[in-house]
Amino acid sequence: MKNRLILKNVRLVNEGNITHCDLLTEDGMIIKIDRDISHPDSEVYDGEGHFLIPGCIDDQVHFREPGLTHKGEIRTESMAAAAGGVTSFMEMPNTVPNALNGKLLEDKYQIGADRSYVNYSFFMGVAHDNYDEIMKLDYRQVCGIKIFMGSSTGNMLVDDPMVLERIFANAPALIATHCEDEKTIKSNTALAKEKYKEDIPAFEHPNIRDRQACLISSTYACSLAKKHNTRLHILHISTQDEISLFNPALPLREKRITSEVCVHHLYFDENSYSDLGNQIKCNPAIKKEYDRIALCKALADGHLDIVATDHAPHTLEEKSKKYLESPSGLPLVQHPLLMMLTLAKENNWDLPFIAHKMSHAPAVCFNISQRGYLKEGYYADMVLIDPDQKTQVIKDQLYYKCGWSPLEGKTLQGKILSTWVNGKHVFDGSKVIWQGPGMRLKFDR
Repeated sequence: MKNRLILKNVRLVNEGNITHCDLLTEDGMIIKIDRDISHPDSEVYDGEGHFLIPGCIDDQVHFREPGLTHKGEIRTESMAAAAGGVTSFMEMPNTVPNALNGKLLEDKYQIGADRSYVNYSFFMGVAHDNYDEIMKLDYRQVCGIKIFMGSSTGNMLVDDPMVLERIFANAPALIATHCEDEKTIKSNTALAKEKYKEDIPAFEHPNIRDRQACLISSTYACSLAKKHNTRLHILHISTQDEISLFNPALPLREKRITSEVCVHHLYFDENSYSDLGNQIKCNPAIKKEYDRIALCKALADGHLDIVATDHAPHTLEEKSKKYLESPSGLPLVQHPLLMMLTLAKENNWDLPFIAHKMSHAPAVCFNISQRGYLKEGYYADMVLIDPDQKTQVIKDQLYYKCGWSPLEGKTLQGKILSTWVNGKHVFDGSKVIWQGPGMRLKFDR
């Protein structure tokens, strides 16, 4: 017998429109959207007039498995994703061991197939010596190639111009880059040590990993992409200075160079260090208030294409160490949609805009097959929300293995009422429910 679900009385948010309708799913796929649907042998869920949006697609997370599972696991972090309305994720290769060959990458896919509550994909990592491994993958099954052009958690820095030229010239799929100039960071770190010795304060982080470090590296990546006509996606843009690198005039489907901004760079700024310190230490750094404001505007005008989290958990014990010993990264995947709803009022963003930047645009950017939209013939990845309610971030309600959030105590706009992954009800507004694993994302390339 087929598994059917009818969502009754929802306001469906899709492709710039809001439509009052019903929606029918069958075996995980959306098969009908209409004003009044009835079908025998169907489970019926009354949406009570709430808003139904496509599940968010997070193109940058660090779920820490394998090798760093004291910080996070695919099981726990994907539970947090489900509770946050994130129905698909793309995970980074700086786990232990680094995902630098096909076998190690497939090992991660197997963990996802066994334990992930939501849909998943994993980036192939780049080192100075794994070119052949990169070239032989089937990128209809893999989201893309990740290059750390600036150092971050894990020793995966690739800064040899010859290696970069070769990969940019021949990459068979999208290249996603972390862009920070290592020479600038080292110079700034030396200056900070000279001034503060070993007691560098957290508020120095945006001065050490400064805007120049970002701009130098992002500009270099763009120049390589233009030279070789590479499909380039620059992650976590954090400065006003970088915005002009991107073309807002081109439709997203025609862009060869795209960009991502993360929710913490839209939400926090330099003033947040006084309360949160190393908890918001991340790479690239959270910077000036005017950067935050400029990033929000650039997201609206099309310079910046998609919103993600760069979810990167560490234990509180690790984050509580002195600045130089405290790792970079913060856990966010349980609240990005609510953070965007919170930012919506001051920026005049509506629900179709948020659905575009968090669902439609990631699907287009990565050519994800049959996801990112609420359309007939697409997978039923769906989130029911009430944007008028509020949600307080409470420690006991976090699913992260690390057990903390920089948002604790804050009240965010909106409430996530339910999340469905492939038509399966995985979050009911109060608890996450195991309904079997999510699916491996496929890509139309």
